[in-house]
Amino acid sequence: MALIDVVKWEGSIEQFVWKFPSENLRLGSQLVVKPGQWALFVKGGQLLDVFEEGTTTLETNNLPLLTRLMSLPFGGNTPFQAEVWFINKLSKLNNKFGTPAPLQLEDPKYGLIVPIRAFGQYGFRVSDPKMFLSTLTGTARVFGAEKICEYFRGRVVSALASIIGQSLVAKGLSIIQIVAHLDELSLFCQEKISAEFAKYGLEVVSFYFESINFSTTDPSYLKLKQIKEKAAELNIIGRDIYQYDKSMDVLKTAAGNEGAGNSLMQTGIGLSMGLAVGNQIGQQAGQMVTNLPPQNTFVPPTPSAAPAPLFYVVVGAQRLGPFPVEMLQQMIPAGTFSPASLVWRTGMAGWLAAGCVQELSGLFAPPPIPTPLEPPPIPSFA
Repeated sequence: MALIDVVKWEGSIEQFVWKFPSENLRLGSQLVVKPGQWALFVKGGQLLDVFEEGTTTLETNNLPLLTRLMSLPFGGNTPFQAEVWFINKLSKLNNKFGTPAPLQLEDPKYGLIVPIRAFGQYGFRVSDPKMFLSTLTGTARVFGAEKICEYFRGRVVSALASIIGQSLVAKGLSIIQIVAHLDELSLFCQEKISAEFAKYGLEVVSFYFESINFSTTDPSYLKLKQIKEKAAELNIIGRDIYQYDKSMDVLKTAAGNEGAGNSLMQTGIGLSMGLAVGNQIGQQAGQMVTNLPPQNTFVPPTPSAAPAPLFYVVVGAQRLGPFPVEMLQQMIPAGTFSPASLVWRTGMAGWLAAGCVQELSGLFAPPPIPTPLEPPPIPSFA
């Protein structure tokens, strides 16, 4: 049984763990640990003494744990048996990940589930050699970077859906906005994934997304985009005007539907209008009976008033409307309607500024000059 005089490992960036092939050691042997390495002594499955870079002569005073376990004598070249494991502490940076199948992610802002794909790269290194050796390597003699990547790739991908969702909620973002925030999202994910790697004595030194994408033809994405556009329109023109605009669209559709019947009450939207009309009829019923004209008295028909004009208006480079004058007046305090706003109605030759239109110019009249509460100063007489 030949005793070993020099214990060392040449090492490789692609190899993270290597077991020295012989356990026949002796006191006085040279242990060579190169830069970027650790050496661990193992006996009976117990992780004992750890050495960092440098050349060390093995003695009982620098092998305290092993000496105590084996009761090694002081001095001499006493033979002993122990395993020596070398661990690479260099960072492995170019580890790619990708989702083999789309992640079903719920948009935290609009509530729709959209399938997304994520691709990126991360780097790691061993930070705790004892924990790493005890939790991952087992009895394997060689443990390469590829095997570590294979082990953690599934963990990274399975954690992405929940981590990305947490990040979007924390930042108040929609899935549609995700591409513009990849750097922030990468830092958030690195922090969360680092906690998982730390359980195995590993440190995540870098993590970033190369792309997060979704199919622009997917029905859920198209629905999400439509909702976002409607929300933006609502934010621009205000809720009351938006609801009025949509109501007008429904009324126009109902009026153009020949199968809808002769009465608006026969359409779905007529229900709400019918309730409002019913309230007015109930309030005016008594007046209608008491104010009937005497029998055989002819009452000439009242000429119908001209319909109120409806105006289209340009807001944010979009044509909206048509709106009655009252609705345009409500837009003035919000700043979405001003004398310079372009408007058009039936009968006009082209678009004009609202301040130049007779029916609208009065909306922008200057406020009246306040009347003083105290009498003005007495004028001086020459």
